[in-house]
Amino acid sequence: MTDTTNTRIPAVRPKQPPAPAAAAPRPSTRDRGTRLLATLFLAPTIVGIVVFTVVPIAGSVVLSLFHWNVIDDPAFAGGANYREVFTDSTVLVSFRNTLVFMVFAVALQLLVALTLALAVNERMPVWLRSVFRSAFFFPLVLSAASISVVMKYLFNQDFGVVNWLLGLVGIAPVPWLTSENAAMATVILVYVWQQFGFSFLLFVGGLNNIPKEIHEAASLDGATGLRKHLSVTLPLLSPTLLVASVVGIINALQVFEQPYVLTNGGPGDATRTVVMVIYESAFEQLRFGEASAVGVLLFVLIMAVTALQFRLSRRFVHYQ
Repeated sequence: MTDTTNTRIPAVRPKQPPAPAAAAPRPSTRDRGTRLLATLFLAPTIVGIVVFTVVPIAGSVVLSLFHWNVIDDPAFAGGANYREVFTDSTVLVSFRNTLVFMVFAVALQLLVALTLALAVNERMPVWLRSVFRSAFFFPLVLSAASISVVMKYLFNQDFGVVNWLLGLVGIAPVPWLTSENAAMATVILVYVWQQFGFSFLLFVGGLNNIPKEIHEAASLDGATGLRKHLSVTLPLLSPTLLVASVVGIINALQVFEQPYVLTNGGPGDATRTVVMVIYESAFEQLRFGEASAVGVLLFVLIMAVTALQFRLSRRFVHYQ
């Protein structure tokens, strides 16, 4: 038989209740002061965005559902303003002109800015590089309307300086502002001349952030000139290209001063843009409901194009 007199039965310990969760530490007076200070610094920006961006957008959406001429009380119109927009040939032509302008103006702006940024980034005295940077950026700080007034005289077919210079080499006067094709090209040139300085500075900053060792390694591998820029510089500069293209497209879709001053939308409707239609409908014809509907559609177009750019950037933009 087995002796069980010395067998010990282990004592069963009662389950201990779970330890209470530690109470979250209360924010100190210093933390609360820091948060309050941050809120005070952000408040002007937040208030400005709400007052000058969110409220006008919401107001435009609401106003687009009404007929209103400022004098009489607003009359609810539902979707009538939008139906009128899609059947108005002038509005449709303005959207087409704006898209054509956007494609050529942004492409030329980025090309000119990138070419000049690459040239300035080459070896040259520091003072000369500073002179070029200031000269290329200077047109951007000037008023678009004042520049357009000056350019209107320069491109005048009869007494403009541009045609006078062309006449010196035997070229006949060009109807820069009175021909449909030439007028759009002239508006694009004037716009690009003023706007490329912003993209130029972005590209200069982006080029300075590319490590020199990468270019040196590419040179050792035999990449030179255009090949090196296409294979090395552009991929590393793609985030800057994305920013420059997004800002450029948003600005180009809202172009107003250059075509309004240079051609007043003519000849015919060849250079009439969407913002010009909004201005004419609202402040010349007092059709604020229809103008708001066009503005809402332009806003949707800008958001759609921007979203498409960021969607495509997942494939073409490379981050270091």
